[in-house]
Amino acid sequence: MKPLKKVGIAGYGAYIPMYRIKDEEIARVWGRDVRRTPIQEKSVPGIDEDSLTFSVEAAQNAILRAKVSPQEIEAVYVGSESPPYAVKPTATVVAEALGITPRLIAIDMEFACRAGTTAMQSVMGLVASEMIKYGLAIGTDTAQGRPQDELEYTAASGAAAFILGPHNSENVALIEGSYSYVTDTPDFWRREGEFYPMHSFRFTGEPAYFHHIYHAAIGLMESLGLKNSDFDYVVFHQPNVKFPLKIAKLLGFSADKIKDGLLTGIIGNTYAAASMIGLAAVLDKAKPGERILMVSFGSGAGSDAFSIIVQDAIEEKRNLAPLVEDYIKRKKYVDYATYVRLRRKLRR
Repeated sequence: MKPLKKVGIAGYGAYIPMYRIKDEEIARVWGRDVRRTPIQEKSVPGIDEDSLTFSVEAAQNAILRAKVSPQEIEAVYVGSESPPYAVKPTATVVAEALGITPRLIAIDMEFACRAGTTAMQSVMGLVASEMIKYGLAIGTDTAQGRPQDELEYTAASGAAAFILGPHNSENVALIEGSYSYVTDTPDFWRREGEFYPMHSFRFTGEPAYFHHIYHAAIGLMESLGLKNSDFDYVVFHQPNVKFPLKIAKLLGFSADKIKDGLLTGIIGNTYAAASMIGLAAVLDKAKPGERILMVSFGSGAGSDAFSIIVQDAIEEKRNLAPLVEDYIKRKKYVDYATYVRLRRKLRR
């Protein structure tokens, strides 16, 4: 899918909470071999944080880099699988906090970990059709993990926000096009009223994650006439460290092209924000003219692939707000008991 009018990224921002818990601490509580934990540590939200507050923090950074007035933003789309309210939009609160209301389109998106990139596609369409000038797309999650479940070792928290607008020299990047690949694959779900999601273990890999990302990436490259050697960086959804590395190899990409956007081993799986934070981390380092492939994945299941070309304005704008690396370095460790309190895992 290539828009009739070019759409650019005017600004971007990320947010990662400062609290961390080490996998070895979780393993200690449940008697698991610490040598077999999937990552080293993961991000944990503070007692007064949730996916909504993450959204505001990330969006503020995006606005700083975009150098646009909040009143110029005419759409706010928030993608998440952990909204603070079951029946109350997150997008309206975010827009109000940022000073964007009342003249705007405000929508909450759902599609598991793909919700954030689906928000990006929706805003792209609004900009390309000239219904709006600027739109804000956010991916955010305070990921849930059942105690002692495998997800508890990786399910993390964070957000990323992107302001999209008409293509011009002030954009930090140009979005060449996108491609989506979707099927009904029940690999991961959470029914109404259930606090923790369920998953089908290895079924989430072969028929779900790898199949959808592979075909979305191939479909994008074929539709744009590109090949893997045309990309300088690749960013995939990252539920763990192994999956993105494996899909990169299947698609013919070297490990060097994925390393700058692979953050799961450092902060955990931030779900709807995972691929978008990875993209933000790459934009923090990429040079003008370099091309980025980003492919998300959401259980249920589907993937969105994007081809993005970095522009000259990145050199001026990237240091107008905190880098992803700044949030990674800003951390405070908690023990399992504190983690349980912060995540409200003791439920009556």
